Order: sequence, then C-alpha cells, then structure tokens
Amino acid sequence: MSEPWMPDALSAPRQPAAPYAAPSPEVRTAALPPVPAAAAPVVPTAAPPAAPSAPQAPVAPAPGLRAAGRVGMGDPLEQDDLSLDDALREMVRIGASDLHLTSGAAPTVRISGSLEPLPGFTPQMPDPLRRVLYRILTQKQREVFEANLELDFSYALRGVARFRVNLYQQRESIGAAFRVIPYEIKPLEELGVPPVVATFAGLPRGLVLVTGPTGSGKSTTLASVIDLANRTRSDHIMTVEDPIEFLHRHKRSLVNQREVGGDTHSFAAALKHVLRQDPDIILVGELRDLETISVALTAAETGHLVFATLHTQDAAQTIDRIIDVFPSHQQAQVRTQLAGAVQGVVCQTLCKRADGRGRVVATEVMIATPAVRNLIREGKTHQIYSAMQAGAQQGMHTLDQHLAELVRTGRIAYEVGLERAHHIEDFNRLTGRFSGMTQGQAGMAAASGYGDLA
Repeated sequence: MSEPWMPDALSAPRQPAAPYAAPSPEVRTAALPPVPAAAAPVVPTAAPPAAPSAPQAPVAPAPGLRAAGRVGMGDPLEQDDLSLDDALREMVRIGASDLHLTSGAAPTVRISGSLEPLPGFTPQMPDPLRRVLYRILTQKQREVFEANLELDFSYALRGVARFRVNLYQQRESIGAAFRVIPYEIKPLEELGVPPVVATFAGLPRGLVLVTGPTGSGKSTTLASVIDLANRTRSDHIMTVEDPIEFLHRHKRSLVNQREVGGDTHSFAAALKHVLRQDPDIILVGELRDLETISVALTAAETGHLVFATLHTQDAAQTIDRIIDVFPSHQQAQVRTQLAGAVQGVVCQTLCKRADGRGRVVATEVMIATPAVRNLIREGKTHQIYSAMQAGAQQGMHTLDQHLAELVRTGRIAYEVGLERAHHIEDFNRLTGRFSGMTQGQAGMAAASGYGDLA
C-alpha cells in the first residue's frame, strides 16, 4: 500500500523574517540574549565519576512470539500468548483459505472447504485472545469495534500475504476470521473462469456484476478483471472497498483505492463524489443498499464502466434483487434503467476437486443481449434461464451446464455437482444420470452414493 501523502512544509506561506544573520543551514538555533561584558565565566563543578555499570544482557524474545505486522493499541503480549503471525504464516504455507480464532478452541483453518485444527497450536482463552487481537488494531479501530461489536479491516504480513479480517463479539468474548488475500493477482485464465469474462474488462461503459455466496472467489475474479483493465487501458480506475483486499499498482491506468472507514465513511458517501473524480472504471466492493445501487446505476448510465458484487446465487435472482430494493412505485423505472445499463452477470461458486486437491470454480454467465434486455425491461426475469441455456454463441451458460461439464471431465464428483445444481433435472439430464428422478430422489441418491455409475 502506498505511503500516505504528507503536505510539504516548505510550501506553507512564510512570514517576513526579522533582520538578523541567518544561522548555518546545518544547525538552526534559537536567538540568545546578549551576555553582559562584565560577567565572569562560570566554571561548572565536575561531577564525581560514576561507577561503571555491568553490561546488560540482551533480552531474548519469548519462545513462539514474533513482532506483529502492525503494533496496535492493546496491552503488551505475555509469554504464552498466541503468535498470530506464526499462525498466519502456517496457514498460508499449508494452503488454507481462512483462519478462525475463538476462545475455547485451537486456531482452526479451512482447507479445500473443510475446517480442521491448525497443527501445533493450543486452545485460546478469552483474555489472551483479546490481547493478541487488540495488538493489531489502531486506536480508532478499537473504538469502532467496542462501539459496534463488529469490525472489518485488513492486515498485512510483509512478504507473506494480506488478510481480510472480521472481528466480532461472541458470548462476551472475542472472535476473528482471517481470509487470505495473496499479494499476486492471478490472470483470469488461471482462475478457471470462462474466456468471455475477460471481455468485460474492455467494455466502454455499463454495469457488470459478479455474484455468489461468501467465499466463492468474487473478489479474486474482480481483482483479475481490474488488473486486466489496468494492463491494457489508459484509464482512471477508482475502487471503493470494505476493506481494501487486493492492492493494484499503477500500470497503464491510474488506480486509486478507497477503504470504507479509513478513506470514506460509506460506499454511498464515496459514490456520491466519485463522479467528480474523473473516473473511467469504478469498482464497488458490494451493493449494500438502495443509495449505493442507485448511484452505481447512474454512473453506468452516464458513460462509466462499473463493477460490483452481490450475494446472489444466479443471474435472474441478481436482477430481481436489484429491482426489489427500490419501492414498488419506482420499480418500473429501475427495470428500464437496469435493462439499459447492465452488460453482464457472472455468478460463481467453488467446488471441491475430485482428486481432493483444492477447489475449482463453477460459473453462470449472463450477457446482456437485446433479448435479455427486453426480458429485464418487461419483468420476465424467470425467462433469463432459458435465454442463457440457448446463448452459447454469445458466451452464456447456466451454472447447471458448467457443473455438468466439470462432472463429465472428471474435475468434480457427481455428488458435488448435485449439491450445487440449481435445477436438478437439467443437471441430471446433462450428466446422463438419474433420468426421470425427482429432485428429492436425486438428492437422497447423492447423499447415499447410490447410483454412481462411473
């Protein structure tokens, strides 16, 4: 993260100087009163020589403790307190995505979607855990947390990774969840998303939404899209995030990143002024409320390319969610506005690989073709699914189609695909399994493993 800009003290207006000789440029001294000529020199009394003190041995750090990446306002750590940085390093080393800290349990990590204790660490007690977590907070963050009992912020471990942190109160104790944010932004082709997603980075204007459940990789996909635009366009990119996750350096584009709570008070407050900051591309971390959605739509309509996220499961639900935020008397107008502004929707989820080594992304892609825009304008969002099924030439596909492809190519197990599928009958037809079964029967078969013909 770049260093904060500090005003140049030399640029401040100077007061007229009094007429006296300037001191040497190396040393500035205060003016001294003149010494009377008759004053006798004062000879200081020599102090008795002090006894030589024994050399002090260096104090070794407590075992297992290391300096925090950022020293906050908490109490000093004690010898047996958790080494948070060591836990984070180990988490990154073993490829975990999340670290959970809570009292009464050992640090726990999520690997390939499953939780397991972090080896070599002991259960945490409430007071030591609070002490450890308060050490990485600034005074302002501590005040916000104690007022709201919730706090989102980022934490950086130099040379290792950045982390998105959520701090929360639970049963009068404290808990935290750390999400790994790699320093490196991977290109889209390495993420496994369809090639059509890369085309969104080249759009001149409009609204592009990346949606999915928590932990589905939305931020990672958007970071890759923004990085592609940064490498290929000469534009001004503004991001508003809570907190800032991936750090973008200036490449061909100029990238400014604002964090809610530190650089601005809210998404809505930042977006009110963003249009005056001459942006070409705007990234909104999350469309949380009516005001934020309204400004994002206006920005997309007025010639800006806007990227944002929502916690929705499919494209049709995404369109409905945006419209339903508005009062009923405004929804017809919003449908027209959204039909003209939206360019595409990418819905994604992560599935455990068949070989157990990591996870693979499954996506649903909606492109705003003239037919799709008409469906949105006329309130026929339930027909968007059929348009995506038949829209392969435009780069569209449903989640069920992509899941079935992942099953057919052996990248995920059938049972995993069945758990994620939105339309069980379509998924079964596409995979050639359980023809004619009801959704309930297919779900029971998947749970029992019965009927796996592979």
